[in-house]
Amino acid sequence: MLESAKQSDWDGVTRFENTCSVLINELRLQSQGTELTREQRKEKTRIMQSILRNDAQLRVLAEPWLATLEHMGRVPASSALH
Repeated sequence: MLESAKQSDWDGVTRFENTCSVLINELRLQSQGTELTREQRKEKTRIMQSILRNDAQLRVLAEPWLATLEHMGRVPASSALH
């Protein structure tokens, strides 16, 4: 999905979003009543963090003005109030 966004293939992004939605629903159904091992939980966390990083990059590509808003809300450490 991120690669499609980098190429401005927004139709491709939409197709991937739809596919992801179906897969997420399937995973939710399959995970009900299933206890993950410690290693599986670690792997799940790693995958979720990767998804969140990709999602943030995708959002910046889809709506560049969001990056501007993000920078507007930051206060440089040197100007922090004491």
